[in-house]
Amino acid sequence: MKAISACLCGVCCSYNGKSHEKHKFKEMVENNEAIMICPEVLGGLNVPRTPAERINNRILTELGEDVTDAYLKGAQKAVELCKKYQVTEVILKAKSPSCGVNKIYDGTFSHTVIEGHGVTAELLLKEGFTVISDEDYLQEDIV
Repeated sequence: MKAISACLCGVCCSYNGKSHEKHKFKEMVENNEAIMICPEVLGGLNVPRTPAERINNRILTELGEDVTDAYLKGAQKAVELCKKYQVTEVILKAKSPSCGVNKIYDGTFSHTVIEGHGVTAELLLKEGFTVISDEDYLQEDIV
């Protein structure tokens, strides 16, 4: 079983109220090969919401509000769901302060990408899950 960021499966839960739907991921859920998770919504954040980026160990909105606690709460709930459904691989939305794998936005809200993980990706990796970004997963699928 896989877990996939809900926004990749057509759920309009991204910060701007849109999705980042990729047909392949939506199809996996429809075929019961994957569950959907949105750590940000699981953590109690609204849709839409002010953009946020990770700065060291904090998540701050573009307006300077510290939303770290909601992100950490959502990350923990995502881990619990992955354990409950015996997930073996997690596919997360690239560059997100929650779901980013290996690369995230740098906290300046300038679309600059740096090395690092979102808080959910980081916790899932710490818990021993295989985690990959949607971009890397789709790139591997082409090969």
